[in-house]
Amino acid sequence: MAKDDESKSSPKGWLLKTEPDCYSFKDLAREGKTVWDGVTNNLALRNIRNIKKGDQLLIYHTGNEKTVAGLAEAASPPYPDPKANDPKLVVVDVKAKKPAAKPVTLGDIKQIQDLASSDLVRLPRLSVVPLTEKEWKKITELAGL
Repeated sequence: MAKDDESKSSPKGWLLKTEPDCYSFKDLAREGKTVWDGVTNNLALRNIRNIKKGDQLLIYHTGNEKTVAGLAEAASPPYPDPKANDPKLVVVDVKAKKPAAKPVTLGDIKQIQDLASSDLVRLPRLSVVPLTEKEWKKITELAGL
């Protein structure tokens, strides 16, 4: 297995996308903890199933912002969505840690050669994105996290 393939299979952290008009990092920080639900895409659901309690999460605002907004942590392992009548739908509890000191935009990310192959860039509609160690380090460094 190639080194890049290894890092893809064992992500350093995850990036969770949200529409800030619906639920923002500020909402999460105010509430402290939430159930991360509403994900229906098969690949995103597979990614949620791979999140472990304690995993580090970047909260990313979509829409007009397209920016990394803050750091969170998985407060639970994935579990079936209690509001859905579909066993394929899973959720995870998310706990706020801290806001980004400097917002990192998608434009910033696209300009960094090391991040060009990231699923964040390659699969822009994917709402739960695994990040390799290199991707995690670069983005958190830029965000002051």
